[in-house]
Amino acid sequence: MDAAETGLRHGGLVDRRQWLAASAAALVLAGMPRLATGATPDASSVLTRRIPASGEALPVVGLGSWITFNVGNDAAARDACAEVVRAFFAAGGRLIDSSPMYGSSQPTIGHALARLGHPAALFSAEKVWTSDAARGAAQMEASRAFWGVPRLDLMQVHNLLAWADHLPRLLEMKAAGRLRYVGITTSEGRRHAEVEQVMRTQPIDFVQLSYNLLDREAERRILPLAQQRGIAVIVNRSFREGALLEALRRHRLPAWAAEIDCDSWAQVALKFIVSHPAVTCAIPATRQVAHVRQNMGAARGRLPDAALRSRMAAEVAAL
Repeated sequence: MDAAETGLRHGGLVDRRQWLAASAAALVLAGMPRLATGATPDASSVLTRRIPASGEALPVVGLGSWITFNVGNDAAARDACAEVVRAFFAAGGRLIDSSPMYGSSQPTIGHALARLGHPAALFSAEKVWTSDAARGAAQMEASRAFWGVPRLDLMQVHNLLAWADHLPRLLEMKAAGRLRYVGITTSEGRRHAEVEQVMRTQPIDFVQLSYNLLDREAERRILPLAQQRGIAVIVNRSFREGALLEALRRHRLPAWAAEIDCDSWAQVALKFIVSHPAVTCAIPATRQVAHVRQNMGAARGRLPDAALRSRMAAEVAAL
């Protein structure tokens, strides 16, 4: 009995219309590049994409920490962030992203992971951010210690800072088993020509960049190149640090949102991003439990096809 048929039997009989509908849905999912479904701790279905370098599946929505987790030593705020992380894992999340640039975000994540007993599902994504290559090793070790993990899964050169100096070290660390993946990042559409250069010439596993309903420059060259080169893509600035959602909330949710199982503009924005076949994971940041649950809702249900994606971008641009 295949997956579409499972759960539709009652007393040994199958309702044909239900079975056909489920089969059609399964075929739609099966036809999407590198897209699969995975079981979350609460047994709900989460959409995943596979990392080209390894085939490992990641949920298409992760968790960023820029600004939101920079709460200093405020105990109540740190505990609130821990509850966000708890809700993220409970909803089937895995990838959490941070950087030495993000103030106290790293120890805040470490506090949350310790409070939760270091969930096995964690996929840790960190960055090295220093122009002094000699300081890179110590900075990365400090990041690992803040998280309280034996090793970090992904290390990225933040905003390409001294990438030619850092990448050889990261690749050596990967070869030695001290990292699992290596990548680079950029933000706000900057330095795409240099990003392309690194993608074409270096054996990186991930690239992180800005991409959303309004900022679509990456569609022209970077995203197709990632597909061509077998490089996973993490998307930052999904909501333009909240400005996109603030603008969209003034408008009624379109009728087509229900066609892709969205009940909020945040889910619409995220489903536009993760439905691009090159995108592996989007990492919206929040410090509110309700918002992380809402965001993780974008990792479930139907995704827009190419025609609806074009309509979404055009209608949002016109608002």
